[in-house]
Amino acid sequence: MKDRNAERSTLLAAFGRRRSLAAAGLLIALTGVFAAGCGKRTPPLPPKERVVQRAEIGGFQRGNEVILSWQMPARNESPSSVLNISRIDVYRLAEPLTAPQSIGEEDFASRAIIVAALKVEDSDFGLKQFTYRDALQFAGQPVRLRYAVRYVNANGQKAAFSNFFLLEPASKVAKAPGNVRTELSQPDIRIVWDAPAANIDETTPPNIIGYNVYRSESRETAAKLLNQRPIADTDFRDTTFEFEKRYFYFVRTVSLGTGGESVESSESSIVEINPKDTFPPSAPQSITIAASPTSISIFFPANPENDIIGYTIYRSEDPNLPLDRWTRISPELLDRTTFEDTRVESGKTYYYYVTATDRFKNVSRPSEPVSERVP
Repeated sequence: MKDRNAERSTLLAAFGRRRSLAAAGLLIALTGVFAAGCGKRTPPLPPKERVVQRAEIGGFQRGNEVILSWQMPARNESPSSVLNISRIDVYRLAEPLTAPQSIGEEDFASRAIIVAALKVEDSDFGLKQFTYRDALQFAGQPVRLRYAVRYVNANGQKAAFSNFFLLEPASKVAKAPGNVRTELSQPDIRIVWDAPAANIDETTPPNIIGYNVYRSESRETAAKLLNQRPIADTDFRDTTFEFEKRYFYFVRTVSLGTGGESVESSESSIVEINPKDTFPPSAPQSITIAASPTSISIFFPANPENDIIGYTIYRSEDPNLPLDRWTRISPELLDRTTFEDTRVESGKTYYYYVTATDRFKNVSRPSEPVSERVP
């Protein structure tokens, strides 16, 4: 009996120790949970945008070139990633016009040639436009050109092909205009050029439906088209310029291309001009005056030029005196078109003329003199 009681006491003691250990473990676990809950929470990180691996290309013909362009991804992956873009391969397939419009990527890859392997820099990313120019060589046989590009990583692993861009290049595209020059006048800059003598494939007569004129304010910025439709003549007047601003002009010939679409030539040589305003305003017109016993008032309409900064009034008592010897009676440039001369004497006749001055200090010829007698 004593042995049974001793055994029972031993079992109860062991069970008690296990319960104590379990409780202690639970306490430690709960303490860890509460400690974690009391820590500082950080906002969740935004998902990392995946680098786009397939380009969407477009293009057009200009002169003897096909110009391809596509938008680069917003960013590049790290060099260690398989998604890193190290270069761009440009593919071209020349095929007969009777070839099927639709082909598979494997068929294209087996027959196309890589015409360029373009290295890329991190500065090329950021959704920027990437451009490649492919020079055309005409063999006399009409063809269809099919282009595509692929991104390639540093290990030579290639992404999927872009879309296919198809083009039937026109061989009878006129060459660029020659001998481009400018002529400056008060109202405009006249751009003049010589018509090309042949097409880019050396055939004649040149296929010309007009010309496009472009202007920029530096050699680094993109030029803007100035005309709304092709110009039939070999000159153009730019009336939107400003004096003291430097401009760069070039001209492209416009030809009728494949499918009735217009095709531009390459650009002409670039001409630069920094127009200086050395042109005086027109002489003020329609001067009228009115006399009172104490003054003579002078009135005239504003000049038509938009850069007039003021007017000057001259007076003489001798109409035969040379105009450059008349007395200036307005102390400074007038910003209005009226003036009152109060330094007059009763019974005398006074003669007046007016000149206009522009913001470049060009002075007009004198107006026609007018006279009035003080009563």
